[in-house]
Amino acid sequence: MGMTTRRNLIAGSAVIAAGALVGAPAAASSRGKPTIVLVHGAFADASGWNEVARILLRDGYRVIAPANPLRSVSGDSAYLASVLAMLPGPLVLVGHSYGGMVITNAALDNPNVKALVYVAAFAPDDGETLHGLQLKYPGTRLGEAALDFRPHPAGVDGYVKPEAFREVFAADLPRATTDLMAATQRPGDTTTLGEPSGAPAWRTIPSYYLVARDDNLIPAAAQRFMARRARAHTVEVKASHVAMISQPRATAELIRKAAR
Repeated sequence: MGMTTRRNLIAGSAVIAAGALVGAPAAASSRGKPTIVLVHGAFADASGWNEVARILLRDGYRVIAPANPLRSVSGDSAYLASVLAMLPGPLVLVGHSYGGMVITNAALDNPNVKALVYVAAFAPDDGETLHGLQLKYPGTRLGEAALDFRPHPAGVDGYVKPEAFREVFAADLPRATTDLMAATQRPGDTTTLGEPSGAPAWRTIPSYYLVARDDNLIPAAAQRFMARRARAHTVEVKASHVAMISQPRATAELIRKAAR
């Protein structure tokens, strides 16, 4: 099987999976509208976009929520870039948390990307790291004491400890929900914390930012700093780090503005 064929299979499977995930056909009517690409961050998976995707699909947008590998900044960005290369027409990229770093790198030099939307996300400049931005302002509760580190054959994964998950990640969701999220979380390789980001796509692509005021992972002050620097159209909501889950309507509305 050639590389082109493999990439088509990957991208096509991701589109189908996104449609199945939200219980609606991936080929929803989208004439004249961009494709919305929803990128999750660490300690989560694409299901965190379910309600936002439902809203956008009902509005007639084509939506894809690919799996973010969570292995390295360069590798994850290259993977997303390969998916984007297989998608026709204009694109709007939406990143949550670490997903913001991935879209910042993956969108570079792709003329089909018309807007970037950051949802309580990292929007790094060239050479910046996740760890540096997370600690730039006080307030994060994701310290080493809240993490479990588990070696794997290629490195070390980081998980949020179950007893800390709700407070750090999703304090405005029911405990039964966050217990399930903690049990099914996808870890991020710890190399992503210190790997420098590349030249940012937000320098040349219009950006939008949803600030989560009650975020215990990325302090709101850090989010505002990154939004101002990117000259992003910014809105704020009362939400934890998972603003797309607790405030899906506000999140979808900002995406619609970016799409228009």
